[in-house]
Amino acid sequence: MFNARIALLSSLLLMGLSACHAPEHQAEYAQIAPEAASGLTTKPGWAVERFAVAAANPLATEAGYQILKAGGSALDAAIAVQMVLTLVEPQSSGIGGGAYLLHWDGERVAAFDGRETAPAGVDENLFLNADGAPMDFLQAVVGGRSVGVPGVLKMLEQAHQEYGKLPWKDLFQSAIALAEDGFEVSPRLHALLARDPALRDNQQAAAFYYQEDGSPLPVGHRLRNPALGALLREVAEHGSKAFYGGRNAETMIKQVRGHSSNPGYLTLADLDGYQPRQLEAMCTLWQQRYRVCGFPPPSSGHITQMQILGMLENLPPVPALEQGVPSADFLHRYTEAARLAYADRAQYLADPDFVPAPGGTWNSLLAPAYLKQRAAMIGERSMGTAEAGNPGSMSVAFAAQPAQPEYGTSHISIVDAEGNALAMTSSIEQAFGSRMLNDGGTGLPGGYLLNNELTDFSFTPKDAEGRPVANRVEANKRPRSSMNPTLVFDAEDNRLLASIGSPGGSAIIHFTAKTLLGLYDWELDAQRAIDLPNFGSFNGPTVLEAGRFPAGTRKALEARGHEVRESALTSGLQAIQRTESGWFGGADPRREGVVMGE
Repeated sequence: MFNARIALLSSLLLMGLSACHAPEHQAEYAQIAPEAASGLTTKPGWAVERFAVAAANPLATEAGYQILKAGGSALDAAIAVQMVLTLVEPQSSGIGGGAYLLHWDGERVAAFDGRETAPAGVDENLFLNADGAPMDFLQAVVGGRSVGVPGVLKMLEQAHQEYGKLPWKDLFQSAIALAEDGFEVSPRLHALLARDPALRDNQQAAAFYYQEDGSPLPVGHRLRNPALGALLREVAEHGSKAFYGGRNAETMIKQVRGHSSNPGYLTLADLDGYQPRQLEAMCTLWQQRYRVCGFPPPSSGHITQMQILGMLENLPPVPALEQGVPSADFLHRYTEAARLAYADRAQYLADPDFVPAPGGTWNSLLAPAYLKQRAAMIGERSMGTAEAGNPGSMSVAFAAQPAQPEYGTSHISIVDAEGNALAMTSSIEQAFGSRMLNDGGTGLPGGYLLNNELTDFSFTPKDAEGRPVANRVEANKRPRSSMNPTLVFDAEDNRLLASIGSPGGSAIIHFTAKTLLGLYDWELDAQRAIDLPNFGSFNGPTVLEAGRFPAGTRKALEARGHEVRESALTSGLQAIQRTESGWFGGADPRREGVVMGE
């Protein structure tokens, strides 16, 4: 039965994902569209009664579904899903990267931080050339220099000890079977392999993902990954120590430090010393009706999202949807609020072990009086570029981080039969990470890709006046992230209402904010909220999803002084919402995800 379902899901992947050309100014939108578009596939939305799992690839969703069906917990299912994503969606996440996990056990929200850390041997000059100028982005990414200490496996192991029901080793069986028996290359993986400028330069990756003429493996090709299968067997049997030590660790260090043109600083001591963290989730009252919970710094996701939504609460209401898409009046207010929020993000948000919160608490950035003051700056015309506000005194005067690209991730939302739920966003950063495929020391074909998460730090450590950038590179520091796994609760009775999240680099914040507005302001179901066209601003141009808005919307925004750009804005939203009869799940038509449950 399992093999039959896998065959069916594989065939679904081969249908309807037509290729889509890159935007006219692709390089300009690198920060906005971290993974290329690969077409749209209509998704129906899925109604279930008892449990649901939503993930970025049908094979991964199936793995989580089987665990839930066998009586596993939401956390058990997430582990199974993530192991399969490592195999079938290698461009976005995997065991070579990190993750943020929010977990609800019916009483409390636990926040597990599996974010990568900088090696002990780096300093703030990591991404500066000999002349003191910042490296070009791809120059920094490709090779060992950009690799941070992976965190996702140790984090999941720690969470499993607290919230797992099934044995650890049972959670790897779907991924091992798919790795050994093979899976069909999907249209999206094929498209991203074709467009990537650097993966072919890695000898192992070139031999594994490409044909002799340099073309990517065709859609439908059955790809086996014996190296990953062997490593996952070791991790299933011996736990995360099989990843952070032994032959896998030695091979990883050799690969990172021995890169021919861009060696890195990772050591065995860095791997051995990595520790996931349990943080206090940030839960914010919204509209006096909802408690929205997310991650504190080093994630910027929750704070920036709730700043935008909080400022909108202080503005006069306007018709939000016209002809089924966000109106020009709404987009003006939203993107002006976004400029103000992203200005604060660039100024203040970084790893709290290294950077103090303004006023001594991160909630200073969400204080009602502060958001009211910021919202009062929004007028009838666009401000163009906003300046950071002053939410509270700080012991250090920081410089704003210059704009630079941020890249892709994958998201998982799960609710189990016992009512436990989670939202987990995981990443290796740019598509295909540092472009280094590690076979785990097995000597077999395949393996997993190493992250390039250190490029989430500011390449520029100081401004012209010598003031430090909060998110500069420092040893053992965790880079700022936009990952924004979100759980929503009823503010009165504390019932879980939804699990939401998305990939998308710095645009993740806009994707999740749009979905919250769709669900709770505009009374759409999860699928219709996800389907809405994307939009945002990163404290620069107003960005609209290409081909999704009427021409009049752009003209109306330009008349208010907006510099409007259009981009693919390739979100990968997953959402599960409570209904009167159970749960309803939605998956992004822009990617391959589906929802399964009973």
